[in-house]
Amino acid sequence: MTNLRIIPLGGFGEVGKNMTVIEYGNDAIVVDCGLMFPESDMLGIDLVIPDVTYLKDRPNLLKAFFLTHGHEDHIGALPYILPQVSAPLYATALTRGLIEVKLKEAKLLAKTKIKTITTDSIIEVGPFTIEPFHVPHSIPDAVGYAIYTPAGLVIHTGEFKFDPDPIDGRPPSIDRLRSYGDDGVLVMLSDSTNAERPGHTPSEQVVSQTFEEIFNEAQGRIIVSMFASNISRIQQVINTAVKHKRKVAMAGRSMVANVKMAMTLGYLNAPEGILIPVEEMEHYPNHEIALVCTGTQGEPTSALVRMANEDHRQVKIKASDTVVLSATAIPGNEELVHRTIDNLFRLGANVIYQSLRPVHVSGHGAQEEQKLMLELIRPQYFVPAQGEYRMLVLHGRHGQATGIDAKNIFIIENGQVVEFSETKGFRAELLEVSNVFIDGLGIGDIGSVVLRDRHMLSRDGFVVVVMALDRQTGKIVNGPDIVSRGFVYMREADDLLEEAKRRVIKLVSKGRMHPDAATSAIKDNLSQFLYQRTHRNPMIFPMVMET
Repeated sequence: MTNLRIIPLGGFGEVGKNMTVIEYGNDAIVVDCGLMFPESDMLGIDLVIPDVTYLKDRPNLLKAFFLTHGHEDHIGALPYILPQVSAPLYATALTRGLIEVKLKEAKLLAKTKIKTITTDSIIEVGPFTIEPFHVPHSIPDAVGYAIYTPAGLVIHTGEFKFDPDPIDGRPPSIDRLRSYGDDGVLVMLSDSTNAERPGHTPSEQVVSQTFEEIFNEAQGRIIVSMFASNISRIQQVINTAVKHKRKVAMAGRSMVANVKMAMTLGYLNAPEGILIPVEEMEHYPNHEIALVCTGTQGEPTSALVRMANEDHRQVKIKASDTVVLSATAIPGNEELVHRTIDNLFRLGANVIYQSLRPVHVSGHGAQEEQKLMLELIRPQYFVPAQGEYRMLVLHGRHGQATGIDAKNIFIIENGQVVEFSETKGFRAELLEVSNVFIDGLGIGDIGSVVLRDRHMLSRDGFVVVVMALDRQTGKIVNGPDIVSRGFVYMREADDLLEEAKRRVIKLVSKGRMHPDAATSAIKDNLSQFLYQRTHRNPMIFPMVMET
């Protein structure tokens, strides 16, 4: 008998790069394909995406991608993954629009088959029958999936909260969720992000109230920074600006593209004449302007960061400006965010962020909402998803509190396969999955060795030794020249490097040496010497040539 397999490739034991394979026999679907921002120790890395080696090694396995919503940690890896593993995409209209913006920029749109789905859709893919269901989140058109398989019903909740008053006016589908529970659910995968937070997550209307207060108070321009995909929050700014007779401009390439798309699809609404190009802001008094831009995570090339660094071509921060960061820092981005806030304060702006006022609420349900989802679905097996390990553990405890047997709760991390037969669920093999790093145009060509070298270079610098040996005699004919960077202050380096030079001459003069042998000997000798003298371990690069 064929088993149902759940294979997490991202989002289990971490926040970000969500991607889950659901496999039965020779067919599989993938739920989400997200990216993750690099952690502080990932020097020089731009983005992190899931490792899809499992799918690449089985080229006929994957039948479709199903996307839950349009945030970066759920769709952001598609431009990097689709050239490696191709399959049709299924997404709601807004999610599709956000995907198309990305794929068009990556020149992949014409090559990709995308199908629009609704909460009334029933999609047949191989042995799977998939029904999307609506869940409130911090972006419209978010869904979870009911996935019928020969082994039983799988519920993937996507990211959700039970917001009684969502911005898009669509409350959670309580009755539909309960009906799945009534039918009998084999296994549920559910968002664990806020498993540490007691109670309920506040409604998005809290942010609307704060925006109203800020617009009442501000005398100059209001600049609101948020994720470019946060369409609901953009609508809140527009609504508040209309009430206060302010024009609204957009800054940031992704923000402009997403707003244009959302307006076309009807997910953003603005009265005629409210939206203006950022170039026209100077034609209006400061108190009649609101600007929406990217940059809440301190991204170096984002609009807000460029403004904070006085490097934005069109917008210069004024002392009369009120700047709102309508998001919280993703773990690992705190330093960049704090630096941006400091720079804005230095320019005289009044900066408002989550520590000061409720300008952001989470899109993820807190503990009581997680328990409510568990009580509605009542799964036989429970797999906490989408969260760091402690969050998964705590979510598992919520499952026990709602009556699920502890042995039926699987706390797993990326690569840990879980299988379900007709009679039981169990842990299967552990796959080797790793982070795939995006560095400039490179995809996956930066590994742990390169990162380790970057750490060493950042910590202790480097020393370069250049010399030439006579091909016949092995004697030094040029050099050695020794140069260091990031190792010791130049005034202190003169004596040290002169002594290092004498050691190299003495070492190479002992007898005729092949350049490879000389390179190895110089590296070992100088490593010992420099550590003894400085207690530092610079990277040493000998360059020994023959002439």
